[in-house]
Amino acid sequence: MFIVDTALKAREAQGKPIRVGVLGAGFMARALIYQLARSVPGMCLAAVFNRHPQRAVDAWQNAGHDGVVIATSQSQLDGAIEVRRPVAVEDAMLIARSPHIDVLVDVTGSVEFGAHVVLEAFRHGKDVVLMNAELDGTIGPILQTYADKHGVILSACDGDEPGMQVNLYRWVKALGLTPRLLGNIKGLQDRYRTPDTQRGFAEQWGQNPVMVTSFADGSKISFEQTIVANATGFKVLQRGMSRGLAYAGDVMRIGGLYDVDRLRGMGGAVDYVVGTPLTKIYCLAEHPDPKQQHYLNLYKLGPGPLYAFFQPYHLVHFEVPLSIARVVLFRDNVARPLGGPVVEVCAVAKRDLRAGETLDEYGMFMTYGEAVNVEEMCNGRYLPHGLVEGCRLVADVAKDDVLTYGHVTLPAGRLADRLRAEQYAYFRDETWLTDRVAAADGPPAGHGYAKA
Repeated sequence: MFIVDTALKAREAQGKPIRVGVLGAGFMARALIYQLARSVPGMCLAAVFNRHPQRAVDAWQNAGHDGVVIATSQSQLDGAIEVRRPVAVEDAMLIARSPHIDVLVDVTGSVEFGAHVVLEAFRHGKDVVLMNAELDGTIGPILQTYADKHGVILSACDGDEPGMQVNLYRWVKALGLTPRLLGNIKGLQDRYRTPDTQRGFAEQWGQNPVMVTSFADGSKISFEQTIVANATGFKVLQRGMSRGLAYAGDVMRIGGLYDVDRLRGMGGAVDYVVGTPLTKIYCLAEHPDPKQQHYLNLYKLGPGPLYAFFQPYHLVHFEVPLSIARVVLFRDNVARPLGGPVVEVCAVAKRDLRAGETLDEYGMFMTYGEAVNVEEMCNGRYLPHGLVEGCRLVADVAKDDVLTYGHVTLPAGRLADRLRAEQYAYFRDETWLTDRVAAADGPPAGHGYAKA
């Protein structure tokens, strides 16, 4: 933080702000737009995309900027940015291609749309910061290979739980301890919540009921912990993690919930609990040196063997500009996957599902997501929760059963399906998914160079 703020002040003094394009103008995107437009020296909000451009205009105006240009061509967008006019677009590819934008921030939550725009941004030499856990948790590892191919960075963000946990993991390791568990704390968990049950809360805070449902039914935290797992090599204790394990005790004693020998044997785990300790995320770590254990006890961390480190809040959009600066100025990726997926998010039936139905998207009425180790995911040929929308059921699925590729017909022509098939082929030498996608869509075209 203290290096970042100094570097941003220097960019401000040089008159060379980091030029940011934001994809999305929903609840969280509006907050980020406001922060970028009003509170971050050395950074310039350059353009905002929304498929309904008036929402992007409204977001600019909410941040105190009038006279917004709605650009419909590349030249119109680039010309507006050059003269520092606030600009909105309904074609996100214009932002991805503009030479006057340094970095994109994706706040859409869409896997298919995000895949298209991210790859286009890479082709035009742009870094991308994700506030799109669904994209990162579904095909983040293979997208990293494309980022590497183009010499750019695809990064998670500070402020949101995955980035916070990986930051804490790195800090604890720098102290000389060995992290054993990275965890998140939720205030509510009910797998059967829907937009109908969450509508009142969403309207109270001006949020989207679908997004709020993905928080409540466990889907969002599954995507988030998957990102953490893939960045650390940690696994889940079981499919679904602790599945709503209640904890309301002292966060300093939260290590008592876990078997340290099992964590050691696994190499580390990601998890979450539901409760009210005064924290948001936590890292449990141990130290092998008895002399250092003595000092940790003196410093009020207790006798071990698992010492609790934690952060009591997450400030989301307030902290995202720190990630932008880390990426653009220091080439520091907040939560880069170590390689292929370690954990993924499978789709589970929220109610009894019938053959012939078409699945709605995550955060809706038909499915919820659970984090699962990649070996089980692959062996069971589970359907990823990030790709449920538009799949047509060819068999009945009972409530709380995991959906598999055998239960559905995939929509034709989706880039995200091809990329996930490539992810399995590249990292696991598994070709069954490539064959399955090809059967629905024809052979992958134009997206097979990552392995080369």
